Amino acid sequence: MKKTLIFAISGVKNSGKTTLITCILPFLTKEGLRVATIKHDGHDFEADVPGTDTYRHFHAGAYGTAIFSDSKYMIVKQQPQITEKHLIECFPEADLILLEGFKTCPYRKIELIRRGNSAKSVCEAHNLAAIATNLSSEELQRTNLDIPLLDLNHPQEIAAYILEERNRHICSQI
Repeated sequence: MKKTLIFAISGVKNSGKTTLITCILPFLTKEGLRVATIKHDGHDFEADVPGTDTYRHFHAGAYGTAIFSDSKYMIVKQQPQITEKHLIECFPEADLILLEGFKTCPYRKIELIRRGNSAKSVCEAHNLAAIATNLSSEELQRTNLDIPLLDLNHPQEIAAYILEERNRHICSQI
């Protein structure tokens, strides 16, 4: 069975989660990893582009639509109580799944704390692997001083940290 690491990139709103993920993805994929991402939207979202056939099908009453080509597909389905666990199952071939957000999830995570946006850790310490920040350790308000600090301005170092976590994850399952 494939050993997929699930790892969250968390933080308060506008902390730079999407930006960080898009910066670290090239480093992770360059290492040969198949990386999937899952993002939760607490405000619901428009799942298809207005005017497309699938958009028209959905808005005409279909509870779900799918579109595919030779190399990709997209499914939009109304389903109550969907969780990240359901979506994780959609990526069995992934080496790494990055969750964007998910401050309270049980998975290991890196929390972003960015100057001008936050100074206090909001994630529970027991599954917080590291904090990525552009603040000094003196400026941070945190309860656990043992949690490593990563430089938010060096995404390659953050990607290397995730790779180390993945290697530990694989070794612990052997």
